[in-house]
Amino acid sequence: MAEERLRNRWGIAAAAVVMQICLGAVYGWSVFKIPLMRTEHWAETQVQLTFTLAIAFLGVGTIIGGLWQDRVGPRRVATVAGVIYGIGYLIAGFAVKAHSLAGLYAGYGVISGIGMGMGYITPVATLVKWFPDRRGLMTGVAVAGYGAGALIFSPIAARMIQTTGLSPTFWVFGIAYLILVVAAAQFYANPPAGWAPAGWVPRTAVAKAATKIDFTVTQAMGRWQFWLLWLMLFLNVSAGIMIISQASPMAQQMVSMTPLAAAGMVGLISIFNGAGRVFWAWVSDMIGRAPVYFLLYAIQAVIFFSLTSVRNVTLFSVMFAIIGLCYGGGFGTMPSFTADFFGPKYMGGIYGWVLLAWGAGAIPSPILIARIHQGTGAYGPAIRIIAIVMVCSLILPILARFRPAPPAARVSEEPLRRIA
Repeated sequence: MAEERLRNRWGIAAAAVVMQICLGAVYGWSVFKIPLMRTEHWAETQVQLTFTLAIAFLGVGTIIGGLWQDRVGPRRVATVAGVIYGIGYLIAGFAVKAHSLAGLYAGYGVISGIGMGMGYITPVATLVKWFPDRRGLMTGVAVAGYGAGALIFSPIAARMIQTTGLSPTFWVFGIAYLILVVAAAQFYANPPAGWAPAGWVPRTAVAKAATKIDFTVTQAMGRWQFWLLWLMLFLNVSAGIMIISQASPMAQQMVSMTPLAAAGMVGLISIFNGAGRVFWAWVSDMIGRAPVYFLLYAIQAVIFFSLTSVRNVTLFSVMFAIIGLCYGGGFGTMPSFTADFFGPKYMGGIYGWVLLAWGAGAIPSPILIARIHQGTGAYGPAIRIIAIVMVCSLILPILARFRPAPPAARVSEEPLRRIA
């Protein structure tokens, strides 16, 4: 029986990657951006708002899916998520055919965004329970597919838009996503309460420092460390998503790439977004979650300060790859960071609320860079602003080295203990 459970957890991990690849196609939005502006004559900020809404409502979906999953299990939530996600794409296709910007917002932005959030939280919260022995690595693997989604689907979408048009592209992808996500959902299940791999005991400093207490959602949100994690994710999202949301047009303007080559930049970011989720999550198992976040902020500060002066295509591509690596690293590390602080039992609800920072982080920076570019014709001012934000953020991982007091104790009475 134990061996059967062991085999099952790897099947769940594989299904999680398939699901996340489909959900992560949202990062390929910049491939749709210029064609929509040209065919529908919508302003840049109007088109960009579609992507912003999708990520914002993803945050809403993670709360709905996380809390619901804690009650009914992951399979039902993931199945509903796949249906909603696919329907949103179908509505978006009909909206574009009818030249309805509001319909595009409703389909791709609101409906697909909610389905995406419900689907995203499910495998993350499930794998934390199945892999206490590889918590950082496996949650990184779970979300790596999300980061790589645009790599697979953006080139296909770019060619389909050229050959068949925008609406058919939305319809084909909507049907494909619905089928694949619903199919992957059928593999999900929670392990028995208290389950652990046979013979496993925590040995690393990071594993030993993880809490043995399961906080409820209310208890976790009552700790300042919860809001610190929320803010840390918010800032990392804001930094990376500013570039991701403008990847294709930015590459075309700053280093004179062709539209097709610029679509490849979206794929490049996707590769390193996915790789960063695994790499930094793995590193966090060895050096700790807080030190990893410090490195993410520091690296991005250097890159953003340098990016505006780069005109060489190769160097520009390397910088985009590093941005993707750091952006993905924030997502790969945060699930295990949250579980280390608050336990895995109510991970769905707790991490669902943490991921609201993802939706919130998607609002200011993409709108900021779109407005500045629309008004000045340049990307530099917005990039320099986010570079300064990254420098200021370095204090947060230092504060995050303190673990929350157990629910039964008052914060004022419990000495703060450091976490690796």
